[in-house]
Amino acid sequence: MRKLISDMLNKHPLMEVIGIARNGKDAVEKVRDLHPDVITMDIEMPMMNGLEALKLIMDQMPIPVVILSSTTKHNTENAVLAIEYGAVDVIAKPGGAISLNLHEIEKEIVEKVFAASNVGIQTLTRKITPPQKRYTAPPTRMNTASDSRIIPSVPVQTVNFSKNITLIAQTFVIIGTSTGGPRALQEVITRFPAEFPYPILIVQHMPPGFTKSLAERLNGLSEIAVKEAEHGELIENGTAYIAPGGLHLKFEKSRTGYQIVLDGNEAPRSGHRPAVNVLLESAATHKELKFVTAIMTGMGSDGKEGMELLRASCKTITIAESQKTSVVYGMPKAIIDAGLSDEVKDVQEIANAILGNLK
Repeated sequence: MRKLISDMLNKHPLMEVIGIARNGKDAVEKVRDLHPDVITMDIEMPMMNGLEALKLIMDQMPIPVVILSSTTKHNTENAVLAIEYGAVDVIAKPGGAISLNLHEIEKEIVEKVFAASNVGIQTLTRKITPPQKRYTAPPTRMNTASDSRIIPSVPVQTVNFSKNITLIAQTFVIIGTSTGGPRALQEVITRFPAEFPYPILIVQHMPPGFTKSLAERLNGLSEIAVKEAEHGELIENGTAYIAPGGLHLKFEKSRTGYQIVLDGNEAPRSGHRPAVNVLLESAATHKELKFVTAIMTGMGSDGKEGMELLRASCKTITIAESQKTSVVYGMPKAIIDAGLSDEVKDVQEIANAILGNLK
């Protein structure tokens, strides 16, 4: 595996592999000696696993880390934690722990490692601001939040919402994000109050399997319900639906409200399935609805074409993440440069911006 990955990266004219580590302990020692620009790391390693090594590296000598992981449930959960701890991105190995068919994702590995070399390290080491209101998640949720939370420097905005959430709201919240997105989503979603009476649809570029672990992690940290979207389910107020990796997320009107449509037949858009553009195009067909949208950190420009269509078709407020806090200033930059943003906010301010536009 180390040889395969090294060969892939060394082919790139602007990248050179300067060291290979046999395990997490060896990796930490070599990082101290060699000072690389980027590290690729597996979760499963002998002597010291990827999470332990990542914590040491990000605490003592922070460097962008790209995680390669198999898609077992245990590993997808740990990969989501790795991003929370400061990893830039996660790549799914196509063939399990020993992936001899790694060449199938060579383009993805090279692109993500190169993108990681341009990441501002301060966006990875910034502590995620915990919600101001302390709470205990219900026992049915996966509550893995740290007990050592601190009071945030950015206060949660207080908005009085109607308690009537039986009928589907006429305003939807849509969030699109990619590289650096899981940390940004945690910053935003955990700040919504339990009585939040609007549905939230989320596209996060992630491989199949990882989005379910991300949804479970966010659900355990949030007062609202967060889940991986399921085909045909009715959309409920106060619930955030994350598009499953490998499937486009759309929605359609039903007799009793709106329901989720997952599409694995439509081709990826610019290499992404799910794609933010597809969700926004679906939203644009519902002229009876209003939307508050947020485009956050990520490579490329996914979301720009869909946002143009949505803003031309429906009443829409668009919030773009600032360059200052974006791990990769691609997707929000495309929105801002195209004149499609109503507000530009640091990630810590996006939840309040959404709440403020829902009054």
